[in-house]
Amino acid sequence: MTVSPRETPVEPSGVTGPVTPTTRPGSGKPVAGSTESAGGTEPAESVDSLVLHTTDNGVASITLNRPGVLNAISPDQRERLISLLDQDSADPGVRAVVITATGKGFCAGADLRATSVATPAERVPGDVARTIRRGAQRLISAVLDCEKPVVAAVNGTAAGLGAHLALACDLVLAAESARFIEVFVRRGLVPDGGGAYLLPRLVGPQRAKELLFFGDALTALDAERLGLVNRVVPETELAAAARSWAERLAAGPTRTLALTKQLVNASLDGDRAAAFAAEAAAQEINMTTADAIEGVASFAERRSPAYRGR
Repeated sequence: MTVSPRETPVEPSGVTGPVTPTTRPGSGKPVAGSTESAGGTEPAESVDSLVLHTTDNGVASITLNRPGVLNAISPDQRERLISLLDQDSADPGVRAVVITATGKGFCAGADLRATSVATPAERVPGDVARTIRRGAQRLISAVLDCEKPVVAAVNGTAAGLGAHLALACDLVLAAESARFIEVFVRRGLVPDGGGAYLLPRLVGPQRAKELLFFGDALTALDAERLGLVNRVVPETELAAAARSWAERLAAGPTRTLALTKQLVNASLDGDRAAAFAAEAAAQEINMTTADAIEGVASFAERRSPAYRGR
């Protein structure tokens, strides 16, 4: 396995406490002004422009479009992704879905700076678990439960929640430049967004622990070798390869594919509710530890964390 020890400017799902989307109540649109992101301060944009959606010849394309922050997902974007997946699932004119992104990154995880985060002293017991259930887990469930086959076209780094967004898809194509990173351990955090549910089913428990314990960057070719990725293609061929697969799926028996997807998922998924409940509970417990607090603080202070095993 080829790994990279170099720190990467990406984050997990942002489970540092209850979060408040930067939206105007009831509008679903960002509040006018600016949004703090992994790349600094950027002008507020319509969420429709940050998650693009087109449908052509039975194929719906969902494109993350915040390349300046490696397509880190804000709460508004997450809600739009969930809505679009639900919409495409129910739309008879959509027979396959492609999820991809613009720029050099597929998705760097959740955008912690696009949320208002409670301090440890302000958190109420249960807040973290509720945040995970209502946020990251709903997004991954929307992919898993979509009645249409979903193809991920991973054009660059997929980290934390971004990696899980890709791995939840039915088929995964990756550009040669793509990398997959279980970044949670770097911040002293428990994996969320279904990570501890998805990975053992894809690569087995031993490999899953290796990825989750070390948080090393996995190259596209190593991800293919482990079974996380179906195919690796040159970056210039990624869009065409994803389109070709999606059009083949769109031309197939849509309900048969939907039922087949349900059967395959159910064969590995006898108790997803318990797995997700355990994940949320683990997050709740973990966020009381000194190491989790240190991991988040070190990121905010732009320094290496000093973990003490407490």
